[in-house]
Amino acid sequence: MQPLALYVHWPFCLAKCPYCDFNSHVRNRVDAAAWEAALLADLAHEAALLPGRRLTSIFFGGGTPSLMPPALVARLIDRAGELWPFADDIEITLEANPSSVEAANFAALASAGINRVSLGLQALEDAPLRFLGRLHDATEGLAALDVAQRNFARVSFDLIYARPDHTPESWEAELGRALALGTGHLSLYQLTIEPGTRFATLVREGKISPLNDDDAADLFALTRERTAAAGLPAYEISNHARVGEQSRHNLTYWRYQDYAGIGPGAHGRRLNRATVRHRKPENYLKAIAAQGHGLSEERPLPLPEQAAEAVLMGLRLGEGIAPAQLAARFGLAETDLIVPDKRRFYTAQGLLRDSGERLIVTEAGMPLLDALLAELVPAGLVEP
Repeated sequence: MQPLALYVHWPFCLAKCPYCDFNSHVRNRVDAAAWEAALLADLAHEAALLPGRRLTSIFFGGGTPSLMPPALVARLIDRAGELWPFADDIEITLEANPSSVEAANFAALASAGINRVSLGLQALEDAPLRFLGRLHDATEGLAALDVAQRNFARVSFDLIYARPDHTPESWEAELGRALALGTGHLSLYQLTIEPGTRFATLVREGKISPLNDDDAADLFALTRERTAAAGLPAYEISNHARVGEQSRHNLTYWRYQDYAGIGPGAHGRRLNRATVRHRKPENYLKAIAAQGHGLSEERPLPLPEQAAEAVLMGLRLGEGIAPAQLAARFGLAETDLIVPDKRRFYTAQGLLRDSGERLIVTEAGMPLLDALLAELVPAGLVEP
């Protein structure tokens, strides 16, 4: 029975963070009953196309899915279990903000079936939290983490580093505190200035200055060194975990396996097709009413495009890729996936490790990943 992952997007937030380019919306009122009906209809549409699959993970992302009524979360999980058999060890993750109001729902969310939570702490001190536009303070965030650890089998949290004027000394101290908090997984992201965000406007106006690339690279190296020493090595460029604590849902993406995506703005990859849902919540609801699903786009993925995506995603992972297996999967030659002379050159430079069976970006190569990928993947594969 083929595995399948399910992604559910809840687009609503209490406020828009200045760094965020995700599909999130602030609304004064959310009609939970209308959203339950819409998401269940969207779920049924995907299930009708994907019979006979086994669900290995469900991920509630956003937005702020910890604002969802626990009864709605339970209904979606229960319905997913009616439509597909669950793997015995299914991972059911919910992203949560660490406010006291949302933490008060953690016990009910655990009862609804959530067994893993990803907590958006983002920083452990008040000043950077204010800079990042977060609504919680450091004390509230740590209290929410404590509640999460008492209610969920697995807990992860996010931090954002490489903030303006971020020093190695301050990040090392903050990271040391984070590692001492005892979670099995950390997502540690460098601050990036995304187009269309409030931070992009502030940079353009000269009101904030991003950390320069060299200093950010030093913090990246420090991050990987400290997490590895603490037993949470990087298994993906920004994600660190103890053995067995890796996010199984996100590994589905990076290993280029099938996942169905429902909810406003959700993307999916299934049956060799790419899917995108309507982004604006109101347009999504209208689409559900008109056609029974929220799709705004569904297109077949040519094999070369699938192959390129699989390589680009897989080389983010510490495990790398198996070029021969990917070539066989997509009916291509290995030389169609990876430029041979670049493969040899960067292996000789110590930026790649090539066993013949697996191709892995090394610790020295990870800070240069984007540049490496641009040279390793044939242009004709990326841009057919």
